[in-house]
Amino acid sequence: MKSNFWRVLFLLLITSFFLNTSSCSDRSETVNCFPAAPINVVLNLSLPAYFNLQNVGGWVYVNEQQAGTRGLIIVRTTTGFKVYDRNAPHLCPDADTTLSVENNIKMICPKDGAEWILLTGEPLNSATVPPKTYPYNYDSGSNLLSVYY
Repeated sequence: MKSNFWRVLFLLLITSFFLNTSSCSDRSETVNCFPAAPINVVLNLSLPAYFNLQNVGGWVYVNEQQAGTRGLIIVRTTTGFKVYDRNAPHLCPDADTTLSVENNIKMICPKDGAEWILLTGEPLNSATVPPKTYPYNYDSGSNLLSVYY
């Protein structure tokens, strides 16, 4: 009986170690001071404000309540959408770390000039990590895009 207790305790400790290690991987893509903010946005892509998202390469800024701390950049890709946080993933937030889209092909950080490809999030120069992305659900029947985190 004592032997089973120690085995169970050992398994619980090992399991909790791996769970804690894997949960930290969500943060490894950003600096440790990256703000945590709720993301809960539903967009009706039939509205004129979101017509850019009808075509591949089209993008919009989303700056509404529960769209993170500085808003989102949503882009239509060949396979669906990419939803990026506008906070630079490699710097602690300040007045000059809000990502913006430039020339409809890349995102740029005004503080240090770091750049990422808009369609993929791949770093182009001094950026070492891709921008933080969020999961989404797209219902083509109702043309609703839901972003959550």
